[in-house]
Amino acid sequence: MSTEKVKNKRITLKDYVTGYPKEEDLLLGSSDLELKVPTGSNAVLLKNLYLSCDPYMRAKMSKPLVKSYTDAFTPGSVITGYGVGKVVDSGHPNFQAGDLVWGITGWEEYTLIKAPEILVKIKYTDVPLSYYIGILGMPGLTAYVGFNVISSPKKGETVYVSAASGAVGQLVGQFAKLMGCYVVGSAGSQEKVDLLKSKFGFDEAFNYKEEHDLNAALKRYFPDGIDIYFENVGGPMLDAVLLNMRNHGRIAVCGMISQYNLTEKDSVHNLFCIISKRIRMEGFIEPDHKHLYPQFLELVIQYIREGKLVYVEDIAEGIENAPAALIGLFSGRNVGKQVVSIARE
Repeated sequence: MSTEKVKNKRITLKDYVTGYPKEEDLLLGSSDLELKVPTGSNAVLLKNLYLSCDPYMRAKMSKPLVKSYTDAFTPGSVITGYGVGKVVDSGHPNFQAGDLVWGITGWEEYTLIKAPEILVKIKYTDVPLSYYIGILGMPGLTAYVGFNVISSPKKGETVYVSAASGAVGQLVGQFAKLMGCYVVGSAGSQEKVDLLKSKFGFDEAFNYKEEHDLNAALKRYFPDGIDIYFENVGGPMLDAVLLNMRNHGRIAVCGMISQYNLTEKDSVHNLFCIISKRIRMEGFIEPDHKHLYPQFLELVIQYIREGKLVYVEDIAEGIENAPAALIGLFSGRNVGKQVVSIARE
């Protein structure tokens, strides 16, 4: 009995990248694929529906110089990232054809997942499936853990979020408002600043690109200092924040996107504030907190249904546009969570 074969479009890394990545660093190609799991295998074959563009993927495009929590991409091979898919064929008893799942997959139309235990079955389908690589996936859990667990928030505290209109930042601000905090966010365009205040309910927001003195800007919005800083940017922004933290403030370090493309990283000069102000500064990654996902999912799905949380996505159509969508992250081209739509169910 013959098995259907398809041309499987895929995105590969041309070579390791130094400095700012370009669309040409990611190559569109195809290969023949049988739409069937190999006999005797417990693998799962996915039809990918949505792919997630995330800042952490930039580090995976560079030649590894130090041991990281995630392996670098291999030049010439398909790159990987979070995605939503539909099971086409399965050799694993926990998955059947037609199941909807999310997890790490290939940047291609179909992916054979050899260790399907990494996949999470989608429980609720009354929300857009793309939410499972956003508000109900890694970015959502990142925001939840970084704010509610790492930052130990209290009602009435002051909260600052950098890169606040992005996939994680927009949620941190809303979680903080639900907690009863005063929240300010920064972004890189007037459109994004307006979105923070009109859509996400931030108390204030500003365009950091229009501020010649970040220290003065933060003093303007936080005359009595910052209790919690959700760090997405690094560099000069972190330096300015340290001067404006309150005693016993907390900094949850989620990312430092301003540094990812620099061959020589910016220095941070105000680290003495960590001592004088008794600041707790902690880096974290979402995989360490997977055990919290079930309680996170139940809480956030209810918030969405009640209209207490909103989410903005920037959706690129077609795998052909995936390289441009990913590279656009690093110039702030996207408004909201950047998603690539590969196929409809």
